[in-house]
Amino acid sequence: MSVTMYYEEDVATPALAGKKCCVVGYGSQGHAHAQNLRDSGLDVIIGVRHGKSFDKAKEDGFEVYEVAEAVAKADVIMVLAPDEIQADLYASEIAPNLKSGSAIGFAHGFNVHFGYIKVPEDVDVFMVAPKGPGHLVRRTYTEGFGVPALFVSHQNATGHAREIAMSWAKGVGCARVGIIETTFKEETEEDLFGEQNVLMGGVTHLIQAGFEVLTEEGYAPELAYFEVCHEMKLIVDLIYEGGFTKMRQSCSNTAEFGDFVTGPRIITDEVKENMRAALKDIQSGKFAQDFVDDYKAGFPRLKAYRKEAAQLPIEIIGAELRKAMPFTQAGDDDAFKIYQ
Repeated sequence: MSVTMYYEEDVATPALAGKKCCVVGYGSQGHAHAQNLRDSGLDVIIGVRHGKSFDKAKEDGFEVYEVAEAVAKADVIMVLAPDEIQADLYASEIAPNLKSGSAIGFAHGFNVHFGYIKVPEDVDVFMVAPKGPGHLVRRTYTEGFGVPALFVSHQNATGHAREIAMSWAKGVGCARVGIIETTFKEETEEDLFGEQNVLMGGVTHLIQAGFEVLTEEGYAPELAYFEVCHEMKLIVDLIYEGGFTKMRQSCSNTAEFGDFVTGPRIITDEVKENMRAALKDIQSGKFAQDFVDDYKAGFPRLKAYRKEAAQLPIEIIGAELRKAMPFTQAGDDDAFKIYQ
């Protein structure tokens, strides 16, 4: 199924002009949306609880309020707090202060799609989901371009929800490179699937398995790290720039032949069936409920997973090797630490 890409020239209606925009949260996505919108000439305030993010937003020159007060002042609200706290935050501080005819947006459909947040029928609901982490949304904007995004008009109470979504996407710089219209269902399920099966779960466990096979067969862990982990970025950069074709053209014939011969032995039909099972857990809401239950219990599973992962040999040897590669630590890491 083909989709339409929209660009800045396609956003004809200045739907945010004269409106007060509120960004709830000032983390990775929050600081990027807020600063980009302000630089695009829009009126932006921040809603966030007192703490480091509150202080950082004030330092960056914004009017900053507790969430309830900020929502009450705003015409358009973008919720960029972590997924796991959004439902409680919405119930306690956002919902009581939403005005009829206002608009509320999200950068991920998790809570709306799975029913943890239910918005009154007299309020517009939209989404703008940049396809990149917040520090890149900000950095690329300052460099004159942006990251692509998905946008959704989910609930069109005023008749202007779609224009508001497109204007928000333009304001944060995403329409410079292209925005695609979708639904909360499609964005949420595809996003969770991609994270779990390929971008994070798939890649990290593939790297880990490769490292373990090499070291268990007696190869030096330092060499194994460089081979299956460090070089991953170089390969992915080539795919990013020109797809599989450029990556294969940039590698040796030996590597390309091995790609075609061995890849299907690793990523088998059984792996695809496991992916389908994971997708079903996402579609049914099972994964969402497991995540929410773990959050409400204090994240015992997530904390255990993090502890176990930190003790992996590949993480330990990688940390040592990266000390001699300061270029891997430069730039964006500093922004990430500030805006977590």
